[in-house]
Amino acid sequence: MEERYAFLTEWYDPTAALLRRYQLFYYPQDNSVEMFDVKNQRIFLRRTKYEDLHQEDLFVGNRVNVFSRQLNLIDYGDQYTANKLGSKKERTLALIKPDVVTKLGDVLESIYSSNLIVTKAKMTSLTWRQAADFYVEHQSKPFFNNLVQFVSSGPVVAMELMGDEAMSIWRRILGPGDSAVARKEAPESVRAKLGTDGVKNVGHGSDSIAAAARELEFFFPSTIGHGPSNTAIFTDCACCIIKPHAISAGLTGKILNSISAAGFQISALQMFNLDRANAEEFYEVYKGVVTEYASMVTELCSGPCMVLEIHGENTPKTFRDFCGPADPEISRHLRPNTLRALHGKDKVKNVVHCTDLPEDGPLEVEYFFKILDR
Repeated sequence: MEERYAFLTEWYDPTAALLRRYQLFYYPQDNSVEMFDVKNQRIFLRRTKYEDLHQEDLFVGNRVNVFSRQLNLIDYGDQYTANKLGSKKERTLALIKPDVVTKLGDVLESIYSSNLIVTKAKMTSLTWRQAADFYVEHQSKPFFNNLVQFVSSGPVVAMELMGDEAMSIWRRILGPGDSAVARKEAPESVRAKLGTDGVKNVGHGSDSIAAAARELEFFFPSTIGHGPSNTAIFTDCACCIIKPHAISAGLTGKILNSISAAGFQISALQMFNLDRANAEEFYEVYKGVVTEYASMVTELCSGPCMVLEIHGENTPKTFRDFCGPADPEISRHLRPNTLRALHGKDKVKNVVHCTDLPEDGPLEVEYFFKILDR
């Protein structure tokens, strides 16, 4: 029999203000999808080829876009799918320490090349007390004070990683805890390449399922407004959004590296999953002005995006120049070394959104880091 994966999904119908449930069937052989309306017990979408959905997108808790409908995958539709796609899936915390936040792109390259997915990310600054609470199990150890002091000395980036055996893979990417030992025993690990010693050692990884659950709850709590706050400054800034298509293509690390190499300061960073209403609201200024408006909205809410606050004097103009013209084809002719020239596909899938006008910078940053991150 042909392989088929089944998921139970929910879609919020804004017209009827109802939550509708569908079974989503995915056929990996030809990348086709089918949808069944659970309440009315009838086919909603006949089997259709759909290139924008991939097997790696299919896990419980994710949000996928199928013909502009945002479907939340809430459960496996049958035991076969649960056994095949769910058995080895794990979530773990990856905490990037202050010394390598500027090299986050390099760390992300290692993460993506190991087939792990970043499902949440946030730059934050921990107080001494928060850092001590996080590392409470090390309280009796001689390095505790140095560790807490260091982790609370500057911004950190917390990420939720997901994938088959994510916990052990992330710890393997990191390498041995002491960077000097890592250089001898695991020279390809990120601690060997970027670490200094046993405290300034790039990052932290959960060491058990229970620890991962506790540590993820610490940075990404289920109760809104209870986690460590973001690091946005809201002045002299531009907003940069790494679009969902670029994240799904594994370009996040390259883009962050390019931004840092060009001398821009990333003063805040966070992943968002926008619903359509938020995407429409954010892009409202382009409605009736840019012909691609509807497609831009669909793209922005098609998966997770990463939002950055770029800080510095005269930033909106210089950063916009760095990104290049909105049309990647024009970028390739006029500004071949810009972000959009190097990685863009078309005017909608053009890698990043960046602030157009200087006065819009703080407003766009506030939309994400004040209004949506409540």
